[in-house]
This record gives sequence, C-alpha cells and structure tokens, in this order.
Amino acid sequence: MTSRRILKPSPEHPIDIELAGRRVTVKVDGKLIAQTENALELREAKYPPVLYIPRADVRMESLERSEHTTYCPFKGDANYYGIPALGERGANAIWTYENPYEAVAPIKEHLAFYPDRVEIVS
Repeated sequence: MTSRRILKPSPEHPIDIELAGRRVTVKVDGKLIAQTENALELREAKYPPVLYIPRADVRMESLERSEHTTYCPFKGDANYYGIPALGERGANAIWTYENPYEAVAPIKEHLAFYPDRVEIVS
C-alpha cells in the first residue's frame, strides 16, 4: 500500500476560497445545468480561478457519475461526472471533492465544471 503525500496551502502554494458574490449559470447547448448565487471561487497558486457550484444548485439528473478519479495532494481525491448530452466531449467534464482535506473543506458538496466543455456565465 502506498501512502499519499498530503500538502497544506502555504505562501509558496496559496489556496483561497471565498464566495464568488455573483450569479453563476452553467449551460450545455443552451440547456440550464446549474444556477446559483452561492458559488465559491477557489484561487490556487498560479492556476486560473475555479468556480465550485453547490450540488443542491446543479441539475444532477443531467449528469452521469464516472468511474474516473484523480488525486490532488492539497485537496484529496476527486470524483468525476460526465454530461451525456455532450457525448464523448462530456466525459469527466465535472469534478468534485466529496471528502476534501480540511484546508479546502468549504468545497465539499460542490461541483466544478471544465469551462471548455460548458458555457459558464458569471
């Protein structure tokens, strides 16, 4: 069994999470997939900011859980969802940290969408 490296945000690799403070809408081919006033914006090091949408504000019936997983030493295990309406392009288009590490606990019960596969308006 291998042990996974767990890292905490630091001045060298900062992670900040705050309420986005604006309405966020996610659409696929004009069809509403999510809409919220409660999105979180995660800013990590030099990566582009990521919007995390509360699961309660996502039309989960439009998504299909994937077997795909990845690991981030700062956030934990990521699980994925696909968007069947997009066919192959929709595979693993959404990720979520169902049990995130304590430093990023606010993103629990939130989903993030790859912006090159959906239309995100904020």
